[in-house]
Amino acid sequence: MTQQLSVPTLQPFLRILSDEQIQAIHIATLEILEKIGVEFDDPHGKSLLLDAGAWESGDRVKIPEKLVNDAIQNAPSRIPMYTRLGELTMPLELGKVFFGSGSDVTFVRDVYTGERRRAIAQDVVDFARLADALDNIDFVMSMSNPVDVPPDDLYLYEFIGIVRGSIKPNVYTVKNRRDLEDIHRIGVAIAGSEQALREKPFFLLYPEPISPLLMPSEVIQKILFCAEKGIPTAFVPSANPGGGGPITLAGALALGNAECLVGLILTQLVRPGTPFLYGFNTASLDMKTTIVSYGSPEWSMGMAACNDLARHYNLPVWGFGGATDSKVVDAQAGAEYTFSLLTALLSRTTLVHDVGYIEYGAGAAMEALVIADEIISMARVFARGIEVNPTTLALDAIARVKPGAGFLADDHTLEHWREAQWKPNIVDRSRYQQWDEKGRQDMNARANARARDILADHQTPPLSAEAEAAIADVLGQRAAVRQ
Repeated sequence: MTQQLSVPTLQPFLRILSDEQIQAIHIATLEILEKIGVEFDDPHGKSLLLDAGAWESGDRVKIPEKLVNDAIQNAPSRIPMYTRLGELTMPLELGKVFFGSGSDVTFVRDVYTGERRRAIAQDVVDFARLADALDNIDFVMSMSNPVDVPPDDLYLYEFIGIVRGSIKPNVYTVKNRRDLEDIHRIGVAIAGSEQALREKPFFLLYPEPISPLLMPSEVIQKILFCAEKGIPTAFVPSANPGGGGPITLAGALALGNAECLVGLILTQLVRPGTPFLYGFNTASLDMKTTIVSYGSPEWSMGMAACNDLARHYNLPVWGFGGATDSKVVDAQAGAEYTFSLLTALLSRTTLVHDVGYIEYGAGAAMEALVIADEIISMARVFARGIEVNPTTLALDAIARVKPGAGFLADDHTLEHWREAQWKPNIVDRSRYQQWDEKGRQDMNARANARARDILADHQTPPLSAEAEAAIADVLGQRAAVRQ
């Protein structure tokens, strides 16, 4: 029998922009920065740029190409992210894809009653625990803006809820530098020391400037603090077509790229090598409803294009997926989850956030996170491609088979069926009678049952006594200030 050579797996891959289009967007980006300029509210950030070679023109700061090139060269191409227990689980680099929940929604669908209600602090912990247990959710965000905590301390309580609920890396949001300082203090207590946290970071900051072209002081202060402390950060403009960005996707890409690179430049001026996650949002502002559409194909297309730019710059990239404009977890939600998650995976988006959103980002549902986890599992099988080698070609099995008899009982099937086929958790493949006897549950009902089971059974390793003491001290100081 002729020996078959192993053929390397060709993994499915999506690219949106040609080399010429990438270059055109990059040149437009440079023109925005150098000829149009951005407006700064932060004196420190502005002085950093001016001292490095930028200049003022009216109320704008204009940035030369050299600062862009220097920042891209200085920024690391890999950002290692750890669990709070110190295990490397999320090396952010081109070609790898990691999925996580979203942040700061106003409403949740109660997993026990099904009602739409305001998010509370317990939701942050519960969503984190659910994400902690799901195999295809790699990082955690707050998923809630709790209404039952002091408004000025909202983001601090979110961070505390995340780290109590999950050991996985997290992406967090803050209001101001004070939040950052207190969260950093808690992070140091969890890691054991400031040096340990710097060496094994387990959280990444998610700040946003105001598109178009406005750099608020509180946002700039956030990324400057991260650069000083060596904390990974993104800087994510929302140049949403028709809203913060031009209605045309190419224009939104050029603007979002320019705004994001401002953040990159600033972090590298403070400390070359600061871990920086490149990327921006391009969700369309729907001209009929005026919502920012989380299910729009334009956002997925813009995200894929952002990946092409990221590869041009050799930087890991921020993205989104697993979100829907539907108000409930229904067929529309499933379609929009699948489209955006598969696009994110095939275009190799490094960090994919907002998994489990409903209601155009105003709400979240635990069933949505469970269903999205299943979709990601399916998509990862597809993205692996087909392995071709002597074992998978199965010529010995084909030679043994009796024509018309099948392969069910063949040794090759018995040896390889576990890894050869994807096995679902909540996708139903039972026969009709079995499905009927088990209560005729649809996908949402099965996802609800799994979420409840996880909340009932999953245990997250607790924080150390030192970390809880730091949390108590920070919250006590905050309470004293309010009185």
